[in-house]
This record gives sequence, C-alpha cells and structure tokens, in this order.
Amino acid sequence: MARRPGNTRLKSARVAAGYHSQQALADALGVGVRQVRRWESDTPPWPHPEIGQALAQLLGQELTSLGFAPPSGATPERGRRSVLAATAAAVGLAAVPTQAVAVQPATAAEDFMSVTRSHRRLYWSVAPATLHPAALAHATLGCELLPESAGQTRQRIAVALAETWLLAGRIEFFDLRDAARAQQTLLRALQAAGEADDPLLGAAVLAHTAFIPGWAGDREAAVERMVAARTYARRGPASAELLAWLDAVEAECETRCGHTRTALHLIGHAEDVLAAGSDHATPEWLDWFSPVRLAAFKGNTQLRAGHLPQARQTLLGVLDALGATDEKQMTVVLGDLAAVEAAAGSPDAACGYAVRAIDQLERTWYAMGMDRVREVRRMLAPHQHEQCVRELDDRLYGWSTTVSALAR
Repeated sequence: MARRPGNTRLKSARVAAGYHSQQALADALGVGVRQVRRWESDTPPWPHPEIGQALAQLLGQELTSLGFAPPSGATPERGRRSVLAATAAAVGLAAVPTQAVAVQPATAAEDFMSVTRSHRRLYWSVAPATLHPAALAHATLGCELLPESAGQTRQRIAVALAETWLLAGRIEFFDLRDAARAQQTLLRALQAAGEADDPLLGAAVLAHTAFIPGWAGDREAAVERMVAARTYARRGPASAELLAWLDAVEAECETRCGHTRTALHLIGHAEDVLAAGSDHATPEWLDWFSPVRLAAFKGNTQLRAGHLPQARQTLLGVLDALGATDEKQMTVVLGDLAAVEAAAGSPDAACGYAVRAIDQLERTWYAMGMDRVREVRRMLAPHQHEQCVRELDDRLYGWSTTVSALAR
C-alpha cells in the first residue's frame, strides 16, 4: 500500500521556515516531537490555543493555512476552502466566495495549465510590472479552482498553481527586487507543489528560496535550503539539467558569500553532470537553465574570483551563444564583461559593454542587468573624469533609464 503524504501543508511551511526536521520545530515550540508527528499526519488534531497561536506566529500563517481543520462549529463554506485560497485571502487576492461550490470538469486543468504555459513564455518578453499582476490574478483563480476539483484534475491544477506562484516569486526577486515578498510567494508555491505531490517542482521552489539568504550573505541559511532542495530532487526522478541547475544555484550563493573556490568546484560538477546526461526528461518549466546559462554563472564566478582572462573568455563565448529570446541574460553578461574590463584597467572597453547593456535594458528591462551596470559604474569611480565615463553617465542617467530604475 502506498504511503500517504500526510499534512503536506505544514511540512512545506516548516521546511520553508528553516525547520528541516520535526524535532527542530518541536524544540522551537517547546513540545514533544510526537506532537509534531501527529500534526503532520493525515488527520492532524487542532492544536491547543496557546500552542496553536505560537505555531501560527512561528511559521507566519494561520492554522487553517497549515492544514488543520477548524474545530466543529465552523461554517461549511470555510471548511471547504483550501489552504491556498486562505493564503490568497490573507493578502487580499481571493475572489468573493460563492454560495455553492461547483465541481470542475476535467478540462479545467488543461485550460488552467494553458495560461500557466503562456505566462512562462511571456516572462522573457513582457515587462515584469505588466506580467506580475496577471500571474497573481491567475494564481487567485487557481486558489478558487483547487477546492472545487478532485483526483487528477486537482493534482494538475495544483502543479500549474505551484508554477504560477513560482513565476510570481521569480519576478518579485529577480525583476522587482522585493526579497521579502518573494519569500512569502515562494512559500505558497511550495505548498501548492505539496498539494500536487510534485517533488521536482518542490526542489525548484526550495532552490529559489536559497537565493534570498545567499544574496544577503547568509551562507548557512542558503546551504540549508539547498540541502532541502536536493533532498526533494532525489525523490525525482531528476534530469541532468535539473541537477546541474541545483549546482549552479548553490554556486551562485557561494559566490555571493565569498566562497568562489567552492563555487567553481560546484560549476565543474554541473558541467560533468550535463556531459554525462541522464535518461530522465527535463521538466518543461525548467526553461531558465541551459549549458549557456551555466557558462554565464561560471563567468561571473571567475570574475569575482579575480580570474579575469578566464572570465573574459567564458563570457565572450556566452555572448556569442545567446539566442534571440535571451535579452535579459544578455544584459547580465554585458554587465559582467564591463566589470571584467573595469577590473583590468580598461575603462573605454568597460564603458562600451556597459552602454550596450543599457541599450538592451531600454528594450527589455531587467533589474539584475541594471544592478550589474551600476556595479561597473562604481568600479569606474577612479576614471569618472574621462570622456567615456561621462558618456556612460549620460546614458545611465538619461530620462528613460532613470525613470525605469526608480519605478521598480
């Protein structure tokens, strides 16, 4: 008999909050680990008021959002609403509940997934400030469809909903630079992946949560989240591309925390994984990674490690290999090439790459690309009276670029 998944909502919230074992959560609450096991069972008992309040505060969600059924006496409508609808309501996104709950047909899953696929493709060409509210509205719809569905229809809607929340979280972190909001959105994505019992999607979400402490320099938290991501990936089967991307994510976190040697080792391992390949199919949602993207990770790490000739060679190869749909990545690579030349003492070449990055940013805005250009400008401070730097400033602080930067 297959093992039942238990209270995946609480498990997901626990892991996302940094409590990677039931014992860790029990210690934080001052209860026995057997109590946590009961909460994470298929029929979790409603916690005692004081403990329940502490649990909700610790994990940042209401008890109903953590998979607990309200005590007897609750209204039928509230009892039917899912955890995901509850979390949407908490941020003012849920639609007004209807008096009756309809049963969704099997076609609802495909219809909902088709919009998710469209948003996935549109991410590479539509302005993030435009796509983000559309993704949130789509997630709201998914929150309403999920409790009205059952069986495979429910599972497929949950998968698409998890991907939609993941897309919204990616926009918030990479494009809108709102790490706090991204953390909460990614938690919702993890809960939806738990509803779908999709460990690979769960691994992807957890790896994205590692970026947040990694970029803040909190190596311990980033490594913990990557351990969780790899644990979920082992439940796969995970493709070579997914495993290599996990190496790349950890490498970027290590680079941000100043451990470039470890990062280069991880990238070398990722290259070996891709070269060996695997028989497992790559998930269709993994469209943000490829061997070229891995090389871009490598070039940035070589730059931060001070390996300038190697970084230049790697990044020029990436620039030649990028396709027509890689506009956002192109701004990052151009910014890194500008940083290589600035570090090598070639301000003219650095400004040339930086201006090319700005040209691309005016066509396709990407906050990470603008961050790279600003880093280069700070590196060029000793040359700020040279004509090439002044011309860069004219572009960097032009009306359109400045307004775009301040508006996001």
